[in-house]
Amino acid sequence: MCQALCHCLDCRKITGSTYSTNIIVPGDGFSVTSGSPKTFAKKADSGNEITSHFCGDCGSTLWRDGNTFGPNKVIKVGVMDDVEALNAAKPAIELYVPERVSWLSGISGADQLKEMPGSEKVA
Repeated sequence: MCQALCHCLDCRKITGSTYSTNIIVPGDGFSVTSGSPKTFAKKADSGNEITSHFCGDCGSTLWRDGNTFGPNKVIKVGVMDDVEALNAAKPAIELYVPERVSWLSGISGADQLKEMPGSEKVA
């Protein structure tokens, strides 16, 4: 599992905030236990297609997936019922750091990346 904070414009829009807090989990064994999420696919800031899976009742984005992540799922931590999930999701990586709003500081100890993993580090 990887914890990542993303500052891209797309993540800001789907969260209605300044960034998104994510955990990336293996797709093997991943399942939806109730409901039937709806999907919306688009071209991400990386240039690759990404699919958002969201609640058809309230509209909250639940997770995202796409070729960039292989079989893994990018879970939006803020939608989890477990109140400790955010405490356990301290980011190891910050993505799209040049897009971070100026009044936020970087996460101490987290890798600071310009783009998705595999690109060069900013700092």
